[in-house]
Amino acid sequence: MDKFVTIIGGGLAGCEAAYQIAKQGIKVKLYEMKPEKFSEAHKNENLAEIVCSNSFKSNLHTNACGLLKEELRLLSSLLIQCADETSVPAGQALAVDREDFSKLVTQKIKENPYIEIINKEYTGEELITKKEKNKEEIIIIATGPLTSNALAENISKITGENHLYFYDAAAPIIKKDSIDMNIAFYRKPI
Repeated sequence: MDKFVTIIGGGLAGCEAAYQIAKQGIKVKLYEMKPEKFSEAHKNENLAEIVCSNSFKSNLHTNACGLLKEELRLLSSLLIQCADETSVPAGQALAVDREDFSKLVTQKIKENPYIEIINKEYTGEELITKKEKNKEEIIIIATGPLTSNALAENISKITGENHLYFYDAAAPIIKKDSIDMNIAFYRKPI
């Protein structure tokens, strides 16, 4: 069989990675556990399902979010192309119809002859076997906070770490004592 890249996770990151790799003429095996298995947050069978906000934030070129989106447009990002095509009115933000967006991304990925979608939970058992055999293969784990328990446990075995951490660039974690309260305010929860 020809060489290929394995991508685990058919969310936003996994789909964009698969698309960009396939554009280079490299075959991709994209594992997505849906529809075989759903996390508590998943609601439909499509790839790139947005489970939180439908907003990709600002489109203005005067801020980092807007500039990043413009750079992604210049680089032919699948996700931004699909977001632009399924956008809904949201002022200066790029917001999408969640259903239409995930359907369109799924269609584009399925149409790509370099991408094979495997609808099966990738538990990571294969990772342990490959590590033991020193088998070289490129694998991208793009499951984020919706990683299945089986895969998370096997990643922990391989890395020797007891916990996985996921960071959301849109919602940074900061320490309260690092905030200048002269220019910010704090409202106690009710």
